[in-house]
Amino acid sequence: MKKIIYLFSIIVLSSAFYSCERSPRSPGIEYASQMYHSAPLEPYSQIERNKFFADGKNMRDPALGTIARGKQDYYHPYTTSQEDIERAAKELKNPIESTAESVAEGKGYYTKYCQHCHGKSGKGDGSVVASGLYPATPPAYDSERVKKLTDGNIYHSITVGIGSMGPHGSFMSPTERWHVVNYIKTLRGIKVEADTTKKAEANK
Repeated sequence: MKKIIYLFSIIVLSSAFYSCERSPRSPGIEYASQMYHSAPLEPYSQIERNKFFADGKNMRDPALGTIARGKQDYYHPYTTSQEDIERAAKELKNPIESTAESVAEGKGYYTKYCQHCHGKSGKGDGSVVASGLYPATPPAYDSERVKKLTDGNIYHSITVGIGSMGPHGSFMSPTERWHVVNYIKTLRGIKVEADTTKKAEANK
């Protein structure tokens, strides 16, 4: 009986000692390790460089031109070339009516993403420009140059950037960008329609 107790004590102490020495990240003793560590190449839990692809990544880039399901409006087939700028200006049409509601929505995004450069009233005198560190002065929205721009022109510039302004397509959804376009129109002196809710009540 004493031998049994002695052996049991040694086993318990050995187990305790092993537990203390083991790395806290160690999963411990694994049974059927192939059930825990997948043989296929996991794109979201890659640790080592992938030897089968030149870029070393498990996750592959989608085929050029593919669009995620439900994201058709994110597709923007225009580059920063002059040819595409002119094409976008003609082809892109604002799907959102320029109402006071849309303008109010756009003002919020403009204040967050645009005002620091373009200024509160769109005069190109934002805080970044006033600091003297900005490489160029944005044109005033009520200038003759900007007044000639179409909604598609402005939307395209917001999406892919123009000149010293970087692309903002990753900051705002397509709908949010169109709201900003509608707000910018008010800074250009263009009046907006009545609220859609008020219009609906008037039609009753």
